[in-house]
Amino acid sequence: MRHGDKVNNLGRKTAHRHALLMNLTKQLIEHKRIVTTLAKAKALRVYAEPLITRSKVDSTNNRRVVFAYLQDKESIKELFGAISDKVANRPGGYTRIIKLPRRMGDAADMAMIELVDFNELYVKGGKEVAAKKTRRGRKPAAAKATDAAPVEEVATPVVEAAPEDSVVDDATANTEEAGA
Repeated sequence: MRHGDKVNNLGRKTAHRHALLMNLTKQLIEHKRIVTTLAKAKALRVYAEPLITRSKVDSTNNRRVVFAYLQDKESIKELFGAISDKVANRPGGYTRIIKLPRRMGDAADMAMIELVDFNELYVKGGKEVAAKKTRRGRKPAAAKATDAAPVEEVATPVVEAAPEDSVVDDATANTEEAGA
C-alpha cells in the first residue's frame, strides 16, 4: 500500500528519477517547451517550479542551490537571465501542461509542458490574445473590457467581377471535356 506516499516514482529508482527530472528540466529551460508523457510532465512541474521561483532572486546562494539540482552552467545562465526577467511579477504557476493525443506505439498519455510566459499566443500584451468567452454573456471577455473605447470599422476590399465573356457555363464546360 502507498498510504501517504506523494512521490510519483515513475517506475525508477531514486537516482535514476533525479537524473531524469534534471535532464527534463534542462531541456525545458533550453527549449521553453517539451513533449513528454503526462506522468513525467506532472512530476517535472513539481521539480522545476521551485527552481524557477529561486531564480527570481539572483543571489550566489540561489545559484548554488539551483546548480545542485541542474548541474549545468548554461541552464543556470538562461534561468537567471531571460526566464527570471519574464517571471519576475508572476506569483507562481510558471508552467502549463497541455494534454496531447496518446502515443501510437504504447498508447501512453502524452503532454506538452511549456513555460507560460514564453508562449506568445496566450500572453496578454501580445497581439494574438485568445478571447475568453464568459458563460453569462454573449460577448468575449476581451470585448467587454473595451466597450467604452470606440470601435474602428475596417473597410472590406471590393472584389471586381470578371468580364462576362470569360465566364463559361459549367454545363458547356463538362460537355466539351467529355467530347474531347
